Amino acid sequence: MNGLVPAAGTLLLIGGKLVPGAAGVFPTVNPATEEVLGYAANAAADDLDAAVAAARAAFDETEWSRDHAFRAHCLRQLRDVLRANLAELREITVAEAGAPVMLTSGPHLEGPIADLDFAADLAESYSWRTDLGERTQMGIPSRREIRREAVGVVGAITPWNFPHQINLAKLGPALAAGNTVVLKPAPDTPWCAAVLGPLIVEGTDIPAGVVNIVTSNDHSVGARLVEDPRVDMITFTGSTRTGRSVMVGGAANLKRTFLELGGKSAAVVLDDADIGAAASYTAFSVAVHAGQGCALTTRLLVPRAAYADAVAAAGKAMAGLRPGDPTKPGTICGPLISAAQRDRVEGYLTIARSEGGRIVTGGGRPEEQPRGYFVEPTVIADVANTDTVAREEIFGPVLVVIPHDGDADAVRLANESPYGLSGSVWGADPERVDRVVNGVRTGTLSVNGGLWYHADAPFGGYKQSGLGREMGVAGFEEYLETKLVATPA
Repeated sequence: MNGLVPAAGTLLLIGGKLVPGAAGVFPTVNPATEEVLGYAANAAADDLDAAVAAARAAFDETEWSRDHAFRAHCLRQLRDVLRANLAELREITVAEAGAPVMLTSGPHLEGPIADLDFAADLAESYSWRTDLGERTQMGIPSRREIRREAVGVVGAITPWNFPHQINLAKLGPALAAGNTVVLKPAPDTPWCAAVLGPLIVEGTDIPAGVVNIVTSNDHSVGARLVEDPRVDMITFTGSTRTGRSVMVGGAANLKRTFLELGGKSAAVVLDDADIGAAASYTAFSVAVHAGQGCALTTRLLVPRAAYADAVAAAGKAMAGLRPGDPTKPGTICGPLISAAQRDRVEGYLTIARSEGGRIVTGGGRPEEQPRGYFVEPTVIADVANTDTVAREEIFGPVLVVIPHDGDADAVRLANESPYGLSGSVWGADPERVDRVVNGVRTGTLSVNGGLWYHADAPFGGYKQSGLGREMGVAGFEEYLETKLVATPA
């Protein structure tokens, strides 16, 4: 590891200062080798209290929330200092998150850094005030104006699967909107957040207390952040089960809550599609980053008449994607993040077998990877849409293939899920495809391989996949309050 990590990993950022954690340190592990990389600062309750106090003071006592141009300037400085340290950030990402190095040129690192431009531009160009014109009520003529203002102190709780993308997707718009932030990252990838501390302090003009970073392996620290009445909003990305707890924790203060949660998205293949291409593409996507993505299409719904062909195509594609060393440029499927996550995925494979599922390919640990938290990319056939592995989020490189009996049945199966995060539709007839797109109840949909992800694209889900949207103008506005002001005309 390069010098940036030891300087950052064992320190918190609180009130503009890099300080040790009151609870000492905890190890961070390379999931590809099972070796301890080093140690991260372990925050205690007092550290979190200090971070929230610093964020509260920075919001209440400075001009940060009102100086739009200055915020844009600071965000561009953050972009620049991150770009200046790309080599070390890339090394951290691959080692700590197990991210295949090829993905760091996109959504795992360089993409999220570039997306800070969108947030900075919005800080300058957004219509902070809207004139509603005059209106006379009870004989009193008044001019009304809508003003948009920052929510206040934002508690950001982030997961381990795409740490830079999600950390920056929360920090960028929250700061651009004028908020101050306490960032609490997952204990599996603390360095990916902690490394921001010295870069912010040394490379930007972001005022003390505007950004605070609190790493900890104690989950009660995150719960304390949710419940703190000084925190005006919680933005959380993670499992649906934890999202429910976040809602409960914030309810006492009626805290604004943004939740980006789980998914069990369906790839709907119509009978006029290229079945082999659709099945192969879907299988490939599920193996990327070992299937650790909430929006991946982990259910493949195919016409019953083409079921055998689809299973064979998916199996062939998966079999060709062997898990490998994430530092090598050709690796697509790296390790799972931890032994616990590997055990979880293997537990689902056991359940699939017990429920009558057929393992087409994969289903175990790769013999060529004796160390590391690897699981073979796996295709499961002969399961019902109501079986456990077709309903619950596995968060591993596992695809289930399910037959459907026509377009309407495919839509029914796609919607027969507690989740509604993403999905895809494959077909040749634009009108049929559009009818299916209109019928599927999810927040994002890809048609014939189209990619929806970008800084300007709002991302989020229906049903138990969450509340609100991240990224895009809609994501920016999650961090704003609406004030209506009336003055005599």
